Amino acid sequence: MSSPSAPVHPGTVGQPLLRMQNVSKSYGLHPVLRDVTLSLERGEVMCIIGPSGSGKSTLLRCINHLETIDSGGLYLDGVLMGYRRRGDKLQELGEREAGRQRRKIGMVFQNFNLFPHLSVLDNITLGPVKVNRQPVAESRREALDLLELVGLSAKADAYPRQLSGGQQQRVAIARAMAMKPELMLFDEPTSALDPELVGEVLDVMRRLATDGMTMAVVTHEMGFAREVGDRLIFMDEGRIVEEGHPRDVLTNPRQPRTQNFLAKVL
Repeated sequence: MSSPSAPVHPGTVGQPLLRMQNVSKSYGLHPVLRDVTLSLERGEVMCIIGPSGSGKSTLLRCINHLETIDSGGLYLDGVLMGYRRRGDKLQELGEREAGRQRRKIGMVFQNFNLFPHLSVLDNITLGPVKVNRQPVAESRREALDLLELVGLSAKADAYPRQLSGGQQQRVAIARAMAMKPELMLFDEPTSALDPELVGEVLDVMRRLATDGMTMAVVTHEMGFAREVGDRLIFMDEGRIVEEGHPRDVLTNPRQPRTQNFLAKVL
């Protein structure tokens, strides 16, 4: 695959935490993201909705450089993510350098992806100790504080198989937060949960938002988007069709495609 073309740098004065500029991504001949431009301010909670296959998850994976982009640019705190500029072209970073950038971004997936052979505490401390070279004692103290934040102080020595789905997802959030990210990405974090467990995960996310964490959330939970989100984006066929304050978009969508979608899910 060819490297993406080099976009104009967005600058560093008064910049948003995250900026995507004319980002496109295809799988073979199938376009998944089409010329997407958006920004995310520090402390902002952006919720992303849309039908299956609209590009929502791919958008998050490109932000985290788990997927490469075909064109455009993505900047975190003014720094180009995943590439270095060589003249007027971009060269993809090696995995070590890309991983170093990725540490600034935490991601919580639909499935919990906890290590089954490690305790809850060891799942949370593994990244800080192995990747960030943080002292074990310090990592354990911070992990216990995070477990208190997500309401699981009593589960530090438990193993994932001993936890409910909601508890596992809360551990996954704590694990991501242990790396001290500047930005948290949530890819439909409640979609794999039984309905009665959804609330406990959303409560943790509300707490993070209240504490000022910058968040991009792909979700089907319209109540959460309305209550917690600062901005709502509706995507379809790889494009941003409509965006605005969640209450405005959910109550009075302007675009017919948004209207049709919301009529089916609200």
